[in-house]
Amino acid sequence: MFPSCDIMRDEARTDMRNRLNAALKTAMKEKDTEKLATLRLINAAIKDREIASRVDGEEVSLTDAEVLAILGKMVKQRQESAKAFEEGGRLELAEKERGEISVIEEFLPRQLSEEETKAAIASAIDATGAESIRDMGKVMGALKAKYTGQLDFGSVGLMVKEKLA
Repeated sequence: MFPSCDIMRDEARTDMRNRLNAALKTAMKEKDTEKLATLRLINAAIKDREIASRVDGEEVSLTDAEVLAILGKMVKQRQESAKAFEEGGRLELAEKERGEISVIEEFLPRQLSEEETKAAIASAIDATGAESIRDMGKVMGALKAKYTGQLDFGSVGLMVKEKLA
């Protein structure tokens, strides 16, 4: 009569979550422990965000864009860790971080080239009618809405600032 909670939760899941769960099952079957550990970290990060987003105890399912933002953050954290490990002479730990990066990047869209990034910035500036540095928030919002997971917004922010200055 009533659908089970698990079925309802599966229907609410995004395409990205379905891809992650399929990869998790495949890694389990293939006994790929390194990939499995990274996929479990990804799922834990997503679940943490869902728990933090709950309103009045009600389940919240993240959108693909939110999942991509989490994955992008995870890649950036691991890049910083790998760099720190290399500087500290811990090459085996740096290599482990790079392995996790490669697993996470399987789920991220292709990064835009420098030329494509410049074109996206110019397009966003035109679309928002930005004229000065005060309009930077509008431009960044437009870029994030369209290119989440495809751009490094740290460097893009500097490029937008230069264009609007």
